[in-house]
Amino acid sequence: MPENNFFTEIKIPQQKIYNNTILFPTVLSPNPNTVPNNFSIVVEEIKAQKPWLDCILHKTGAILLRGFPLTTASHFNGVVEAFGFDELPYVGGAAPRTNVVGRVFTANESPPDQKIPFHHEMAQVPEFPSKLFFFCEVEPQSGGETPIVLSHIIYERMKERYPEFVERLEEHGLIYTRVLGEDDDPSSPIGRGWKSTFLTKDKSVAEERAAKQNTKLEWMEDGSVKTIMGPIPGIKVDKSRQRKIWFNSMVAAYTGWKDARNDPVKAVTFGDGQPLPADMIHDCLKILDEESLAIPWRKGDVLLLDNLAVLHSRRSFDPPRRVLASLCK
Repeated sequence: MPENNFFTEIKIPQQKIYNNTILFPTVLSPNPNTVPNNFSIVVEEIKAQKPWLDCILHKTGAILLRGFPLTTASHFNGVVEAFGFDELPYVGGAAPRTNVVGRVFTANESPPDQKIPFHHEMAQVPEFPSKLFFFCEVEPQSGGETPIVLSHIIYERMKERYPEFVERLEEHGLIYTRVLGEDDDPSSPIGRGWKSTFLTKDKSVAEERAAKQNTKLEWMEDGSVKTIMGPIPGIKVDKSRQRKIWFNSMVAAYTGWKDARNDPVKAVTFGDGQPLPADMIHDCLKILDEESLAIPWRKGDVLLLDNLAVLHSRRSFDPPRRVLASLCK
């Protein structure tokens, strides 16, 4: 990959090589001859090198920026804006999050002892982000990595091992069911209440917003609501790369959507309502783990993911850890 006079591509032990040529993810650091001493230089260079960076992201699906003078949420917000992607409001996602500054939110704030399974961001709703940014503001004491994996590789391996299952998935899609409390529940990895999920306190507005996402709401006596999303495709075509991708939250829902209100086994079914085969889901989880890689966070790291190309997860950790996120159309 051609270097330029500001960014230099480096290798780190956790990267994987695909097709004997592509290093995943691409890791960029400051060129040793032009180490930037302030954040505004980084922003200017990102704007100047945007076509080159877009080209890398399209080729590899993920870019890690490491070693740049980025220390605060405002710095991160500046980097996100420098890339120039449109913002996506966080409507319909399951994770509890708080707005920090500008376009920056906390990443999923579920308890540190819980893993967050592999998923494409908001794959269970029709309008999902095309790009995701993560930023390490406080590096974890231990653990807390954000493992990543290429989606088309998972599709290929599942298709090879379970052709009939994948065929059913392509034909029927998936239905996701989740019960949301009225307010956020910080003890749950899917604890976002319906008011913050639909950004309203008005039930009729919530119903309108849900309908736009192909979601039905069933109100319950205790003020909570059951959301039924779908059927929605479980396999998509990544048109820009001309390949099929494993684009769903099936494993995350089936193994991780658990709290006082939700049983994960009932959280996701085939689009015709039939239950999913448990053994294949757990095997898919194994394949995701085998194919993935996890880079330990360092303070100031920015990870940019193409949400169509890459699934991500989160390992449990010992606090403190603060990773921020931003979603783009």
